[in-house]
Order: sequence, then structure tokens, then C-alpha cells
Amino acid sequence: MVGLWKATRIARWLLVPIYVAYIIEFLIHKPAYLDWRGLLALSTEMVMFGVPVLFVVLGLVEIMFREKGGIPKPRNFGFSPIPQSAPPTHDR
Repeated sequence: MVGLWKATRIARWLLVPIYVAYIIEFLIHKPAYLDWRGLLALSTEMVMFGVPVLFVVLGLVEIMFREKGGIPKPRNFGFSPIPQSAPPTHDR
């Protein structure tokens, strides 16, 4: 389950640079992504609004895998779970 969780986490974060590169490409070559009326082409609209939705869905799936696998929460911007320390014992 940890491997599946890590794969989902990595896939989700790999979408960020791909999306940023697409937005930069759109800003550089804007007329190529517009139709004859100056509106966004359907394919452009699907990518611009679909990738963030996919990002959210993958985040929810990642949380589901983490909860089902009993994996502790990772550090922020980390890809490995924080190793769990043994619970404190009270010798009283």
C-alpha cells in the first residue's frame, strides 16, 4: 500500500510542472489556442480546467490510500512518510 501511495503522490506532483509549462506555452502562443471568435478552444479549455480537477482527485485518492494503509502523514513537500517512533512507555 505504501508503494501505491507513493506512486499516487509522485504522479500528483508531476502534474504541476506539466501544467505550468502548458500555461506558459499558452501565454507565449495565445492565438494558436483560441478559436476564430477569440474564445478558448475546447481542447485548451479541457486542459486548463481538467488538469486542476485531476490534481484534486489524485489528492483525494492519495489521502484514501494513506488512511487505508495506516501510513502516517508525510512532511510537507516530502514523498516518504515520517517514521513512527515507539509510543512512550510509563514505568510507574
